[in-house]
Amino acid sequence: MTFRHFTPTLLLLLAACGSGGEPSHETAQEEHDGEAGHAEEGKIKLTADQIAAAGIRIERPMIGGSGTIDLPASIEGDPQGTQVVSAAIGGRVVALTRNLGQSIGHGQTLAVIESREAASLNAEVNAASARLSLANANLAREQRLFAQRVSPEQDLIAARTAATEARIALRLAQQQVSAAGARGGSLNRIAITAPISGQVIARSVVLGQTVAADAELFRVANLSSVSLSLNLQPQDAGRVRPGAAVTVKAPGREAHAKVGFVSPALDPATRLVPVIATLPNNDGQWRVGEPVTASIALSDSGGDGAIRLPSTAIQTYEGQSVVFARTQTGFQAMPVTLGENTSGSVIIRSGLKGTEEIATTNSFTLKAELGKGEATHEDH
Repeated sequence: MTFRHFTPTLLLLLAACGSGGEPSHETAQEEHDGEAGHAEEGKIKLTADQIAAAGIRIERPMIGGSGTIDLPASIEGDPQGTQVVSAAIGGRVVALTRNLGQSIGHGQTLAVIESREAASLNAEVNAASARLSLANANLAREQRLFAQRVSPEQDLIAARTAATEARIALRLAQQQVSAAGARGGSLNRIAITAPISGQVIARSVVLGQTVAADAELFRVANLSSVSLSLNLQPQDAGRVRPGAAVTVKAPGREAHAKVGFVSPALDPATRLVPVIATLPNNDGQWRVGEPVTASIALSDSGGDGAIRLPSTAIQTYEGQSVVFARTQTGFQAMPVTLGENTSGSVIIRSGLKGTEEIATTNSFTLKAELGKGEATHEDH
């Protein structure tokens, strides 16, 4: 890239206005000397006062660090810690033992349903238990008779078979009752129990309501940890790995989470990449459905020595990316090669050592002066 000398017209005019409207003799002389002497290409001569008047901010590049990206997210219940509690059989709700927000232990009763199907299931358990008792008694009798050589071995084998079948029938009846719920204290009732310990976060039934089989009654969640749901642009998702640190912020609160899942596929509706992070919540300060801000640490292909600048420091001139480095007399335009651009910062692949002082705010005014200097030089 070729830079040609120019006169910083805009800023010289600002300085001239501050001194009565006419450029100083020294300033005019510097301008003339610059045009005649063909100063170094890409150099901009500015005083400290002119830099301040133009609102140009100067910063050193950031070295290393993975960088972050900030985006909105929402708190959700941990998918592995949330359970839907449904009715395996239809019937009428005759008891509710927990309300919204109340704690429940694993296996404790949430509701009791009364129905004829429950009566049939419980009756089958009782009948199977009675048949097993009878079969066991008959087996014991046949064993005694066979030992006394009164009964043939064939009768003993038949008794053992009957006892085994009765035991299987009882186990099946008990499993059917277990699938529907624990026994609720009477023949026609089934108790609906909590599959996990936690809090009741949803309840969709009222006392006396008739519910159908498989209808959702409650949702129970273990909120000692919650999930953070967010969506990334595909180019950003490629730099997020499971285990990456996430800083979660809300008014008056801040906590740290870890990425647990980065989807390998885009969401077909949003064309974004779903990401889930796990957030500890032992003190219960985070609520399901709450909007928050998440700051995700990104993996850095530039390594620990990567040079970073705010994206506002980068300008494009004559088809190349440039930054403006501070010199004793003003600024020097320096061509650079750019890397990833994420969340307002850019990795500089080449062109800088990292020790320079770079114009980061209002650097576009320097680019404008560069263009004016080019035009002035061509006119001469």
